[in-house]
Amino acid sequence: MVRGKMSLRALIEVAIFAAFAMMLDMIPSIQVTPAIKFSVAMVPIFIVSLRWGIKAGFASGFLWGLLQIVTGEAAGQILTPLQGLIEYFIAFSFIGGAGLLAPAVKNTLQSERKITLILLLFSAIFIGGFARYIWHFIAGIIFWGQYAPPGQSAFLYSLIANGTSWLASSLACFIVIALLVTTAPRLLQVK
Repeated sequence: MVRGKMSLRALIEVAIFAAFAMMLDMIPSIQVTPAIKFSVAMVPIFIVSLRWGIKAGFASGFLWGLLQIVTGEAAGQILTPLQGLIEYFIAFSFIGGAGLLAPAVKNTLQSERKITLILLLFSAIFIGGFARYIWHFIAGIIFWGQYAPPGQSAFLYSLIANGTSWLASSLACFIVIALLVTTAPRLLQVK
């Protein structure tokens, strides 16, 4: 593979896993309030990020955001073009931030240190999840703050909605990925 370019195999996986994330996102998620929901739909993007690194993770997240728009899943959730750009293209891309720890995760897989592996997976997932939801938090303040309950600031409204979604979704994704990787570590290995 030429430095800076992704292999054809990586590109194919980016597309497949983005489509898989889209399918998981179509399954009804746990909706606590209209503004707070969580699911495991980020799992495929985390897997791509941990298999191929940050660039593939960003590409897969971007593609998932694009799929949200072209399939109509984002209908009613886009208030302005800028808000759509932030919440669907930028935020979803940033899930790929989990790929920052891909080299460490792969090294730990080879050494078979399970506790270290679990801690690295936890860190990677919370980094990628946080990177996504910080963008939703910003958009929440700017664009969704008007829907805050009377007397509640846009900042607090967005912090509660996006903070809860981030923690719950990231924890759910961590549990799924920890189970997958500890039982089938080859999932993250590229030959």
